[in-house]
Amino acid sequence: MNPLWMLETPSPPADARIQYGEKAHQFGDLRRPRGPGPHPVVVMVHGGFWRARYDLEHVGHLCADLARRGYATWSLEYRRVGHEGGGWPGTFEDVARGLDFLRTLAGSHPLDLSRVVTMGHSAGGHLALWLAARARLRPGEPLHTSEPFIPRGVVALAGVVDLERGHALRLSHDIVTEFLGGSPTQVPEHYRLGSPAALAPLGVRQVLIHGTEDDTVPFSLSAGYHARAAALGDDVRLIPLPGAGHFEPINPLAKEWPQVVQAVSSLL
Repeated sequence: MNPLWMLETPSPPADARIQYGEKAHQFGDLRRPRGPGPHPVVVMVHGGFWRARYDLEHVGHLCADLARRGYATWSLEYRRVGHEGGGWPGTFEDVARGLDFLRTLAGSHPLDLSRVVTMGHSAGGHLALWLAARARLRPGEPLHTSEPFIPRGVVALAGVVDLERGHALRLSHDIVTEFLGGSPTQVPEHYRLGSPAALAPLGVRQVLIHGTEDDTVPFSLSAGYHARAAALGDDVRLIPLPGAGHFEPINPLAKEWPQVVQAVSSLL
């Protein structure tokens, strides 16, 4: 099996593509399971190192699988590096607005807002954790919102969970510097307010799933974040995937996929 088939194969169509904002990339794909509901919800944030050339299409396969298993999925698109307003702070603003839009969606779709998890892959893993951390932001700080929707839990798949560490590793041709607009010494507030590792403890249950042979986002990022968050008192689990690389966690045909489904179930 081609491990990258998800990137090359059109995903099953969503039940609805819905704008959560006025800008072109402020939309999400909603998939609903059969039955009357209300359904638990997985808010999916795709990866691609926050770059414009990677969109939400490739995670449609896993969203469709989760919908068949009884979960509604709300897969977020957002402005990325290369789009006007992408990066800091637009990318953060978009995913926050997209998550908060669940309250509007629940007015016309049978969604159980008491049973919501965020899940993201790679750069999306960073954003999924950050969405859960928003309550840590204080009034007057950039990106603060008065009533953020806080999920019940987070599943981070091969996540870039520590932006300072990602910068030090020069991931993907120094994308963290481009994404945040500078280095930790140049824009320290962006790292302090935008990195889950800097915002820990998040106060939300977390599951980190990461292939031990990931050569795109090293396993050490999740391992280091797990140690820090646990020491600070967070309820956080680390699930290593022995021998797996970067894309197995989002492949619904991979042998590792049942562990992702179990992680979602354990949080809901």
